[in-house]
Amino acid sequence: MAELTGKSSIGFQSSTQSESTIFGVNPATGEKLQPGYAAVTETELNRAVELAEEAFEVFGKSSGVERAALLRKIADNIELISDELAALAPQETGLPEPRIKMETGRTCAQLRLFASVAEEGSWVGARIDHADQDRAPIPKPDTRSMKRPLGPVAVFCASNFPLAFSVAGGDTASALAAGCPVIVKAHQSHPGTAELVGQAVTSAVKDSGLPEGIFSLLYGPGRETGQSLVRHPKIKAAGFTGSRAGGQSLMKIASDRPEPIPFYAEMSSINPVFILSGAMTERAEDLATGLHGSMTLGVGQFCTNPGLAIVDDNSNLEPFISKITELVAASPSATMLNSGIGSAYDSGSKLFDGNDAVETLARGEAGEGQCQASAALFQATSDAFLNEDSLGAELFGPSTLIVKCDSGDKMLALARSLEGQLTATVHGTDADLEANSELLEILESKAGRVLINGFPTGVEVCHSMVHGGPFPATSDGRSTSVGTNAIHRFARDVCYQSFPDSLLPRELQEDNPLGIRRMVDGVTT
Repeated sequence: MAELTGKSSIGFQSSTQSESTIFGVNPATGEKLQPGYAAVTETELNRAVELAEEAFEVFGKSSGVERAALLRKIADNIELISDELAALAPQETGLPEPRIKMETGRTCAQLRLFASVAEEGSWVGARIDHADQDRAPIPKPDTRSMKRPLGPVAVFCASNFPLAFSVAGGDTASALAAGCPVIVKAHQSHPGTAELVGQAVTSAVKDSGLPEGIFSLLYGPGRETGQSLVRHPKIKAAGFTGSRAGGQSLMKIASDRPEPIPFYAEMSSINPVFILSGAMTERAEDLATGLHGSMTLGVGQFCTNPGLAIVDDNSNLEPFISKITELVAASPSATMLNSGIGSAYDSGSKLFDGNDAVETLARGEAGEGQCQASAALFQATSDAFLNEDSLGAELFGPSTLIVKCDSGDKMLALARSLEGQLTATVHGTDADLEANSELLEILESKAGRVLINGFPTGVEVCHSMVHGGPFPATSDGRSTSVGTNAIHRFARDVCYQSFPDSLLPRELQEDNPLGIRRMVDGVTT
């Protein structure tokens, strides 16, 4: 295994700090893992940002081909250490080795997808309007526009995806593809995994002959180091995946700066699943099996696990309720990511247990050891849900609340009452879906991704994916953190008026030397 140093990476240099204050902890055993990591100093943080600003002068003007080569080199380097990641990450996160291998593959595929986007180049949205000197009453100037990178970007690692939403995850990949240097704030739950991936990224930058400030990896307390990064005047945007409280705190800092910056946070979602009467009649037990698998996948620690199932109480619910109750009761306990997440799940579950409006239908097997989560199944009426806001709060873990609606109007009212979501799912027959078009229209306004007859866990990394949604699912419902549209978060439009052709970016030059798709005088070519 590559040597872990317990140091932050400030460009190509290691931090000089030696006092270890951050340790990975095996959530299953409570064992403190070595090495410890020293918190970055303010001076070192400032140096990382200064290097990023200097690197932006070069990297922001680099070609898509150069950025693509860097992203592919990062992916190659990560694949070379895949066995080491599969050995270390489970110790830090409690996630099984097959999950880590799967996530490693997804991370590398994501990097290569953004490489192809950067290399092809059409993402910049080049637009050209030619001059018309004969236009009356005023001549028309030559104007051309395209997207340009924002500058240094801060990226916050997620606790639940130590690879795909962390050091070289989607935020980093999309920012680098856009031409933005990246400063990553490591998550304290998996510091060693972060360092291994950070070494792979740094080596790729060096081998590509690019400036060192294109990438830095910082360790430190989440509150102090993270807030300092977002406040820094040379940081131009940030990407975050984490809790609602943490995201909102950083959102406020980003908006209160003398120069506010875009802050893209993925925060909270209960991912409602609506089951209509025809589907319930046709396949009740299959729906129960699918819902159980989706709610317990990854110990319920995916951001798209369904925490809410809405059913028609006029249907015959007995086969569905009976089957999912049986499945939840037989679910083995599993290790959660860390003690904080485990404690929050236990507290939230107990609040549901103690709520007179909620019936506990089943509890999974109790586990021995630390950070063990038992699956939980709860039930309530639509009236209770509509009258008690706490029932719509996210409970991060392997649980679902079934809500019974005794009328179609109640189901629509419940849909309208929901906060913004990452996903919303509807199960129904063709006749169900035709009869519930209003429900689908409501959910389109509530979620970034609407599914028919499926389950929301599992996010396809592709051009059309939207992994975002109205607040509080994300801080900006116009954005996505998965899929190639994520690159647009870290770029802005610039218009060039009456420029000599030789001074224009290549994407806007008259003879289209890059051969990209462009809109010319209103026609896409």
